Amino acid sequence: MIKFNEIKVGDYLFADNDGDKKQGEVTDLNGNEKQVCVNTGTQDFWYETEQLSPIPLSDEQLTKLKFQKQDNEDGTVKYMKGAFRMLLPEKNSFSKFEIWYRDERRHIVQPISLHQLQNHFYDMTKVHLNDEAFG
Repeated sequence: MIKFNEIKVGDYLFADNDGDKKQGEVTDLNGNEKQVCVNTGTQDFWYETEQLSPIPLSDEQLTKLKFQKQDNEDGTVKYMKGAFRMLLPEKNSFSKFEIWYRDERRHIVQPISLHQLQNHFYDMTKVHLNDEAFG
């Protein structure tokens, strides 16, 4: 389950509709009812937070979001989207890493999920992280 206050419009989450779990994008929030509207590709549908789960951060997800990947000689891996950067200490190690955008740097010291990365990205760039190209 995800805390309602962690969710922002534009975030990608898994939505579970009676066992049918699909990845979708948050399109609206209802703060009074603590409900989240998610589009899973066919239509928008309202979910309770108990029906939502985070998407693990992975190379596959970053590729879908059009990050460019650079494998470095020292074993580190850099992901780039516009001026936004992520540096992993080793391949597929998403438990501790560094992110930066221009002169702001953040050290991530525990595993985070895709929507949490999207929220960091937005806080730093003021642009939603999605599968569109970014400056």
